[in-house]
Amino acid sequence: MILSVIVDDESAAIKVLENYVKRLSFVENVASFSNPVEALTFVNENQIDVVFLDINMPHLTGFSFMDMLKNDTKIVLTTAYSEYAIDGYKYDVVDYLTKPIPFDDFLRAVQRVQNRFLAASTANKLESLSDYIMVKTEHKGKYVKVKFENILYIESLKNYVAIYTLQKEQIITLLTMKELAEKLPKEHFIRTHKSFIVSLNHLKYVDGGEIVLQTDIDKIPLGITYRDTFFDLLESKMLQ
Repeated sequence: MILSVIVDDESAAIKVLENYVKRLSFVENVASFSNPVEALTFVNENQIDVVFLDINMPHLTGFSFMDMLKNDTKIVLTTAYSEYAIDGYKYDVVDYLTKPIPFDDFLRAVQRVQNRFLAASTANKLESLSDYIMVKTEHKGKYVKVKFENILYIESLKNYVAIYTLQKEQIITLLTMKELAEKLPKEHFIRTHKSFIVSLNHLKYVDGGEIVLQTDIDKIPLGITYRDTFFDLLESKMLQ
């Protein structure tokens, strides 16, 4: 759902856009403002996806509004004056609509907003897949790149920590368990024992006090003091 705000000093222009929004099931207009100062305060204090913003308004122009915007809310400019288009795109606005605004143009602008969010989401997923840490090994001056997706589990031994990977590697590091835990994405890794951290992505099943990974060979103990946190995280990922 795309959350929008409409800002225009003309009530008729607001009504047109409100009616357009009602025709789209994936857009919800949270609020409409004829006062741009009030609108700016509202948008800066709330999570809004897009603002349909007039340019020529008393007290605060659309350009001044964008100058004072504190977040990355998307902007679609609406105005009766096409000569502002070049200035508008300097602000990286999503679209520039000239009044009177046909519904087709409005729909195109909303689809461009959608595309911006989809592109950002895809980029974040790709970045997440390629996330990694550089691990300082027991050999002086040697660092190893380890992708999160390849880590099965991590074990704390006497004087060092071992990282076990899908590729059956054992990477020895002088980092502590605490230091490693701080570098790992918490939604994918969890501490199950004072000596173990496991990847939830490679968990196969839990049998009492033992965690079996997808390799079927690796079995990790589940310590009593870690059980509540572990099962709470598992339940948050279960289908309801």
